[in-house]
Amino acid sequence: MNGNGQLSDFLQARRAQLRPEDIGLKTYGERRRVPGLRREELAMLAGISAPYYSRLEQGQSRNASPEILDAIAAALRLDESERVHLHALARTPRRSRSAAQPRAERMTPATAAMLEAVGDTPAIALDRRGSVLGWNPTGHALFACHLDPTGPADPAQRPNMTKLVFLDAHTRELYADWPAKARAVVGSLRMTAGRYPDDPGLASLIGELTMRSTAFARLWARHRIMPCDAADYEMHHPLVGTLTVNQQTLQSPGGEGPRIVVATAPPDSPARTALALLARTTVTRHPSAAAGATPERTA
Repeated sequence: MNGNGQLSDFLQARRAQLRPEDIGLKTYGERRRVPGLRREELAMLAGISAPYYSRLEQGQSRNASPEILDAIAAALRLDESERVHLHALARTPRRSRSAAQPRAERMTPATAAMLEAVGDTPAIALDRRGSVLGWNPTGHALFACHLDPTGPADPAQRPNMTKLVFLDAHTRELYADWPAKARAVVGSLRMTAGRYPDDPGLASLIGELTMRSTAFARLWARHRIMPCDAADYEMHHPLVGTLTVNQQTLQSPGGEGPRIVVATAPPDSPARTALALLARTTVTRHPSAAAGATPERTA
């Protein structure tokens, strides 16, 4: 999973998804051998030479300027998140044997304190791969009530929310619009993979999901980018019924360290009442303030 290959794959996939009629290009009924735009057509739209664009797409050029990347992004009709992702892929250096692997994320005292501070608001702390570093009782009850609440405390047994979305029947049934949740998870993972091309854990996760889930493999091949900052999801919960919550991701400045996903609902809404009921049901089941949220010691 190197940046050079990711850039090539991203450009090819997104060019294939852009049809001539999307940009007002007349084809006069000609038979096209490949889906989407041809390389020379994309180059023309971007205002660059076809040979140069071909070298870039084939991974033979690593010196694209920000202006050229912006022109390609505009030609591909990328949104702002996708444009930023394109720049990140182009900046990724070639991998070498000495390439530093990103450090594993740990439950920090600040993250544990945050899980405790949000009280009964459902919250879970995740690393970049989607593994659960910790959750508060209501977070466990909302997102994974069928799993052992102490699971995050053992690094070898931590549940992974990315895997659960695609491989776990309970999680799939939890979301009324599961395809929308799946697209969001893959879009966010695409951004993370572009930022950390030398993370072996990410590569292993992507490989496992590609082999075990045809839905994941299909979405992954589309190279769509989607930041999971905030989104509303209707959930069918086995304990409190149907409720719509806003899942918001909180990330430390610079995007480093664990991220916290919280689920909220408007005041006086049925969903807020359901969350309050869920919080009450966890009191006897979770004597601790935050299951699996003890800060880890550094080696």
